Amino acid sequence: MPLFGGYEQSGPGIAKNAPKKKPFFRFWELTGRKFWKLLELNLLMMCCGIPLIIGFAAVLILGETDTSAAMLIAAVMGLLFAALFGPWMAGSVQVLRKFTLEKPCFMMQTFFRAFKSSYKQALPMGLIDLLVLASAGSGSYVYPLFIQKINETGEGSSLIYYILFIASLSIAFVVIMMSFYAYLMIVSTDLTFKNVLKNSLALTFIALKKNLLTLLLAGGLTAVFVLLTIYFPYIMMVVLPFVPASFATFIVVFNSYPVIQKYVIDPYYAQLGEVNPELSFSENEGENLFEDQGGKEKPAEIPKKKSRKGKTIS
Repeated sequence: MPLFGGYEQSGPGIAKNAPKKKPFFRFWELTGRKFWKLLELNLLMMCCGIPLIIGFAAVLILGETDTSAAMLIAAVMGLLFAALFGPWMAGSVQVLRKFTLEKPCFMMQTFFRAFKSSYKQALPMGLIDLLVLASAGSGSYVYPLFIQKINETGEGSSLIYYILFIASLSIAFVVIMMSFYAYLMIVSTDLTFKNVLKNSLALTFIALKKNLLTLLLAGGLTAVFVLLTIYFPYIMMVVLPFVPASFATFIVVFNSYPVIQKYVIDPYYAQLGEVNPELSFSENEGENLFEDQGGKEKPAEIPKKKSRKGKTIS
Protein backbone atom coordinates (compact mmCIF):
# COMPACT_ATOMS: atom_id res chain seq x y z
CA MET A 1 0.00 0.00 0.00
CA PRO A 2 1.46 3.43 -0.90
CA LEU A 3 2.52 5.63 1.98
CA PHE A 4 0.14 8.48 1.02
CA GLY A 5 -2.73 6.42 -0.36
CA GLY A 6 -3.53 5.16 -3.85
CA TYR A 7 -1.78 7.51 -6.24
CA GLU A 8 -3.40 5.77 -9.21
CA GLN A 9 -6.88 6.95 -8.19
CA SER A 10 -8.11 10.38 -9.26
CA GLY A 11 -9.31 12.85 -6.66
CA PRO A 12 -12.58 14.80 -6.69
CA GLY A 13 -11.05 17.69 -8.68
CA ILE A 14 -11.23 21.41 -7.99
CA ALA A 15 -14.60 23.11 -7.96
CA LYS A 16 -15.05 25.93 -10.48
CA ASN A 17 -16.56 28.24 -7.85
CA ALA A 18 -14.33 27.11 -5.02
CA PRO A 19 -13.82 29.85 -2.40
CA LYS A 20 -10.74 31.99 -2.89
CA LYS A 21 -7.98 31.74 -0.35
CA LYS A 22 -7.54 34.49 2.21
CA PRO A 23 -5.16 37.25 1.02
CA PHE A 24 -2.51 36.34 3.62
CA PHE A 25 -2.28 32.72 2.47
CA ARG A 26 -2.64 33.64 -1.21
CA PHE A 27 0.26 36.10 -0.92
CA TRP A 28 2.59 33.48 0.49
CA GLU A 29 1.45 30.92 -2.08
CA LEU A 30 2.22 33.37 -4.90
CA THR A 31 5.53 34.31 -3.29
CA GLY A 32 6.50 30.64 -3.16
CA ARG A 33 5.49 30.03 -6.75
CA LYS A 34 7.17 33.17 -8.07
CA PHE A 35 10.18 33.10 -5.75
CA TRP A 36 12.83 32.70 -8.44
CA LYS A 37 11.06 35.20 -10.69
CA LEU A 38 11.10 37.71 -7.84
CA LEU A 39 14.84 37.24 -7.51
CA GLU A 40 15.26 37.89 -11.25
CA LEU A 41 13.03 40.95 -11.06
CA ASN A 42 15.00 42.32 -8.10
CA LEU A 43 18.20 42.02 -10.16
CA LEU A 44 16.49 43.89 -12.99
CA MET A 45 15.26 46.59 -10.60
CA MET A 46 18.75 47.07 -9.20
CA CYS A 47 20.04 47.84 -12.70
CA CYS A 48 18.30 51.21 -12.39
CA GLY A 49 20.87 52.14 -9.74
CA ILE A 50 23.88 51.59 -12.04
CA PRO A 51 24.12 55.32 -12.91
CA LEU A 52 24.33 56.15 -9.18
CA ILE A 53 27.11 53.59 -8.72
CA ILE A 54 29.04 55.08 -11.65
CA GLY A 55 28.60 58.61 -10.29
CA PHE A 56 29.71 57.57 -6.81
CA ALA A 57 32.74 55.74 -8.25
CA ALA A 58 33.69 58.85 -10.28
CA VAL A 59 33.67 60.98 -7.14
CA LEU A 60 35.84 58.45 -5.28
CA ILE A 61 38.33 58.00 -8.11
CA LEU A 62 38.51 61.52 -9.56
CA GLY A 63 37.47 63.53 -6.53
CA GLU A 64 41.01 64.51 -5.52
CA THR A 65 42.66 64.75 -8.93
CA ASP A 66 39.93 66.26 -11.12
CA THR A 67 37.04 67.59 -9.05
CA SER A 68 35.21 69.29 -11.92
CA ALA A 69 35.19 66.10 -14.04
CA ALA A 70 34.01 64.06 -11.05
CA MET A 71 31.15 66.47 -10.34
CA LEU A 72 30.17 66.54 -14.04
CA ILE A 73 30.03 62.75 -14.27
CA ALA A 74 28.12 62.52 -10.98
CA ALA A 75 25.60 65.15 -12.16
CA VAL A 76 25.03 63.43 -15.51
CA MET A 77 24.61 60.05 -13.85
CA GLY A 78 22.22 61.57 -11.30
CA LEU A 79 20.08 63.04 -14.08
CA LEU A 80 20.09 59.70 -15.91
CA PHE A 81 18.95 57.93 -12.75
CA ALA A 82 16.15 60.47 -12.28
CA ALA A 83 15.04 59.95 -15.90
CA LEU A 84 14.95 56.16 -15.45
CA PHE A 85 13.48 55.84 -11.96
CA GLY A 86 9.78 56.41 -12.70
CA PRO A 87 9.52 54.31 -15.89
CA TRP A 88 11.65 51.60 -14.27
CA MET A 89 9.18 51.45 -11.38
CA ALA A 90 6.28 51.31 -13.84
CA GLY A 91 7.84 48.32 -15.61
CA SER A 92 8.41 46.58 -12.28
CA VAL A 93 4.88 47.06 -10.98
CA GLN A 94 3.46 45.85 -14.29
CA VAL A 95 5.33 42.56 -13.89
CA LEU A 96 4.18 42.28 -10.26
CA ARG A 97 0.62 43.15 -11.28
CA LYS A 98 0.70 40.19 -13.65
CA PHE A 99 1.94 38.02 -10.79
CA THR A 100 -0.89 39.25 -8.55
CA LEU A 101 -3.53 38.54 -11.20
CA GLU A 102 -1.87 35.16 -11.91
CA LYS A 103 -1.61 35.98 -15.60
CA PRO A 104 1.10 34.68 -17.95
CA CYS A 105 4.09 36.99 -17.91
CA PHE A 106 7.26 37.06 -19.97
CA MET A 107 9.26 39.24 -17.63
CA MET A 108 11.62 41.12 -19.93
CA GLN A 109 8.97 41.68 -22.61
CA THR A 110 6.36 42.83 -20.08
CA PHE A 111 8.84 45.05 -18.24
CA PHE A 112 10.21 46.94 -21.23
CA ARG A 113 6.83 47.22 -22.93
CA ALA A 114 5.47 48.95 -19.82
CA PHE A 115 8.67 51.01 -19.54
CA LYS A 116 8.18 52.33 -23.08
CA SER A 117 4.39 52.81 -23.07
CA SER A 118 4.22 54.55 -19.68
CA TYR A 119 7.35 56.69 -19.96
CA LYS A 120 5.60 60.06 -20.42
CA GLN A 121 3.52 59.65 -17.25
CA ALA A 122 5.94 57.61 -15.15
CA LEU A 123 8.79 60.10 -15.67
CA PRO A 124 7.12 63.03 -13.85
CA MET A 125 5.81 60.66 -11.16
CA GLY A 126 9.33 59.44 -10.53
CA LEU A 127 10.64 63.01 -10.37
CA ILE A 128 7.95 63.90 -7.82
CA ASP A 129 8.91 60.88 -5.70
CA LEU A 130 12.62 61.68 -5.79
CA LEU A 131 12.07 65.38 -5.08
CA VAL A 132 9.79 64.73 -2.10
CA LEU A 133 12.06 62.01 -0.68
CA ALA A 134 15.13 64.24 -1.07
CA SER A 135 13.30 67.12 0.63
CA ALA A 136 12.10 64.90 3.47
CA GLY A 137 15.59 63.43 3.90
CA SER A 138 17.28 66.81 4.05
CA GLY A 139 14.56 68.14 6.35
CA SER A 140 15.00 65.19 8.70
CA TYR A 141 18.67 66.12 8.97
CA VAL A 142 18.48 69.94 9.04
CA TYR A 143 15.43 70.67 11.20
CA PRO A 144 16.62 68.64 14.23
CA LEU A 145 19.95 70.53 14.05
CA PHE A 146 18.12 73.88 14.14
CA ILE A 147 15.95 72.68 17.03
CA GLN A 148 18.99 71.47 18.97
CA LYS A 149 20.84 74.76 18.39
CA ILE A 150 17.88 76.87 19.56
CA ASN A 151 17.40 74.71 22.65
CA GLU A 152 21.10 75.04 23.52
CA THR A 153 21.31 78.81 23.03
CA GLY A 154 17.79 79.64 24.23
CA GLU A 155 17.42 82.23 21.45
CA GLY A 156 14.11 82.24 19.60
CA SER A 157 11.44 79.55 19.40
CA SER A 158 11.90 76.07 17.95
CA LEU A 159 8.15 75.59 17.39
CA ILE A 160 8.32 76.60 13.74
CA TYR A 161 11.00 74.00 13.04
CA TYR A 162 8.95 71.30 14.76
CA ILE A 163 6.02 72.22 12.52
CA LEU A 164 8.18 72.18 9.37
CA PHE A 165 9.74 68.88 10.40
CA ILE A 166 6.35 67.19 10.96
CA ALA A 167 4.95 68.73 7.76
CA SER A 168 7.84 67.46 5.62
CA LEU A 169 7.50 63.94 6.98
CA SER A 170 3.71 63.96 6.58
CA ILE A 171 3.95 65.10 2.96
CA ALA A 172 6.55 62.41 2.29
CA PHE A 173 4.31 59.67 3.74
CA VAL A 174 1.32 60.87 1.70
CA VAL A 175 3.36 60.95 -1.54
CA ILE A 176 4.77 57.48 -0.83
CA MET A 177 1.24 56.09 -0.33
CA MET A 178 0.09 57.89 -3.48
CA SER A 179 2.89 56.09 -5.33
CA PHE A 180 1.36 52.77 -4.25
CA TYR A 181 -1.46 53.56 -6.69
CA ALA A 182 0.03 55.99 -9.21
CA TYR A 183 2.34 53.56 -11.03
CA LEU A 184 -0.30 50.82 -11.03
CA MET A 185 -2.89 53.14 -12.58
CA ILE A 186 -0.35 54.38 -15.12
CA VAL A 187 0.25 50.84 -16.42
CA SER A 188 -3.32 49.53 -16.11
CA THR A 189 -5.58 52.46 -17.13
CA ASP A 190 -5.82 55.19 -19.77
CA LEU A 191 -6.27 57.99 -17.24
CA THR A 192 -4.54 61.32 -17.76
CA PHE A 193 -1.65 62.14 -15.43
CA LYS A 194 -3.81 64.70 -13.62
CA ASN A 195 -6.49 62.08 -12.92
CA VAL A 196 -3.86 59.55 -11.87
CA LEU A 197 -2.63 61.99 -9.21
CA LYS A 198 -6.19 62.87 -8.21
CA ASN A 199 -7.26 59.25 -7.82
CA SER A 200 -4.03 58.30 -6.06
CA LEU A 201 -4.57 61.02 -3.48
CA ALA A 202 -8.19 59.94 -2.97
CA LEU A 203 -7.28 56.25 -2.57
CA THR A 204 -4.54 57.19 -0.10
CA PHE A 205 -7.21 58.35 2.34
CA ILE A 206 -10.04 55.99 1.31
CA ALA A 207 -7.89 52.94 2.09
CA LEU A 208 -5.77 54.63 4.75
CA LYS A 209 -5.77 51.64 7.11
CA LYS A 210 -4.57 49.26 4.40
CA ASN A 211 -2.03 51.80 3.15
CA LEU A 212 -0.52 52.21 6.60
CA LEU A 213 -0.27 48.43 6.94
CA THR A 214 1.37 48.21 3.51
CA LEU A 215 3.78 51.00 4.43
CA LEU A 216 4.62 49.25 7.71
CA LEU A 217 5.26 45.87 6.07
CA ALA A 218 7.25 47.13 3.07
CA GLY A 219 9.11 49.71 5.16
CA GLY A 220 9.85 47.17 7.88
CA LEU A 221 11.30 44.72 5.37
CA THR A 222 13.45 47.47 3.87
CA ALA A 223 14.60 48.63 7.32
CA VAL A 224 15.69 45.10 8.24
CA PHE A 225 17.87 44.88 5.14
CA VAL A 226 19.31 48.34 5.76
CA LEU A 227 20.40 47.25 9.26
CA LEU A 228 21.82 44.00 7.89
CA THR A 229 23.76 46.01 5.30
CA ILE A 230 25.22 48.25 8.03
CA TYR A 231 26.40 45.33 10.17
CA PHE A 232 27.23 42.83 7.41
CA PRO A 233 28.18 44.95 4.38
CA TYR A 234 30.27 42.35 2.55
CA ILE A 235 27.64 39.61 2.84
CA MET A 236 24.84 41.97 1.81
CA MET A 237 26.74 43.03 -1.29
CA VAL A 238 25.92 39.56 -2.60
CA VAL A 239 22.36 39.48 -1.22
CA LEU A 240 21.06 42.95 -2.16
CA PRO A 241 21.04 42.39 -5.94
CA PHE A 242 18.39 39.69 -5.38
CA VAL A 243 16.38 41.01 -2.39
CA PRO A 244 14.46 42.93 -1.01
CA ALA A 245 13.30 45.52 -3.60
CA SER A 246 11.05 43.16 -5.58
CA PHE A 247 9.61 41.56 -2.43
CA ALA A 248 8.79 44.93 -0.82
CA THR A 249 7.25 46.15 -4.08
CA PHE A 250 5.26 42.92 -4.39
CA ILE A 251 3.73 43.60 -0.97
CA VAL A 252 2.69 47.05 -2.23
CA VAL A 253 1.21 45.77 -5.50
CA PHE A 254 -0.58 42.82 -3.89
CA ASN A 255 -2.25 45.06 -1.29
CA SER A 256 -2.91 48.09 -3.48
CA TYR A 257 -4.17 46.72 -6.79
CA PRO A 258 -7.44 45.27 -5.36
CA VAL A 259 -8.24 48.80 -4.13
CA ILE A 260 -7.78 50.15 -7.68
CA GLN A 261 -9.98 47.36 -9.02
CA LYS A 262 -12.72 48.17 -6.51
CA TYR A 263 -12.79 51.96 -6.79
CA VAL A 264 -11.45 52.70 -10.30
CA ILE A 265 -11.63 49.73 -12.70
CA ASP A 266 -14.84 47.97 -11.61
CA PRO A 267 -16.95 51.19 -11.64
CA TYR A 268 -15.68 51.94 -15.16
CA TYR A 269 -16.88 48.57 -16.48
CA ALA A 270 -20.09 48.86 -14.47
CA GLN A 271 -20.92 52.09 -16.33
CA LEU A 272 -20.39 50.27 -19.61
CA GLY A 273 -22.55 47.38 -18.44
CA GLU A 274 -19.63 44.99 -18.74
CA VAL A 275 -17.77 42.70 -16.36
CA ASN A 276 -14.19 43.50 -15.44
CA PRO A 277 -12.14 41.00 -17.50
CA GLU A 278 -9.47 40.90 -14.77
CA LEU A 279 -11.82 39.17 -12.35
CA SER A 280 -10.84 35.56 -11.77
CA PHE A 281 -14.40 34.27 -11.81
CA SER A 282 -17.46 35.66 -13.59
CA GLU A 283 -21.07 34.58 -13.84
CA ASN A 284 -22.05 33.36 -17.29
CA GLU A 285 -25.54 34.20 -18.51
CA GLY A 286 -27.70 31.48 -20.00
CA GLU A 287 -27.34 27.76 -19.82
CA ASN A 288 -24.03 26.07 -20.41
CA LEU A 289 -23.86 23.20 -22.84
CA PHE A 290 -21.48 21.41 -20.51
CA GLU A 291 -21.42 21.85 -16.75
CA ASP A 292 -18.16 21.90 -14.85
CA GLN A 293 -18.33 19.03 -12.36
CA GLY A 294 -15.07 19.91 -10.57
CA GLY A 295 -15.36 18.99 -6.90
CA LYS A 296 -18.59 16.98 -7.45
CA GLU A 297 -17.58 13.82 -9.25
CA LYS A 298 -16.69 10.73 -7.29
CA PRO A 299 -13.10 9.51 -7.34
CA ALA A 300 -12.57 7.00 -10.10
CA GLU A 301 -11.69 3.53 -8.95
CA ILE A 302 -9.31 1.40 -10.95
CA PRO A 303 -10.47 -2.23 -11.13
CA LYS A 304 -8.24 -4.75 -9.48
CA LYS A 305 -6.24 -6.87 -11.85
CA LYS A 306 -6.98 -10.60 -11.83
CA SER A 307 -4.03 -12.74 -11.00
CA ARG A 308 -2.85 -14.85 -13.88
CA LYS A 309 -0.41 -17.69 -13.89
CA GLY A 310 2.27 -17.32 -16.43
CA LYS A 311 5.91 -17.53 -17.14
CA THR A 312 8.21 -15.15 -15.25
CA ILE A 313 10.86 -13.52 -17.40
CA SER A 314 13.96 -12.56 -15.49
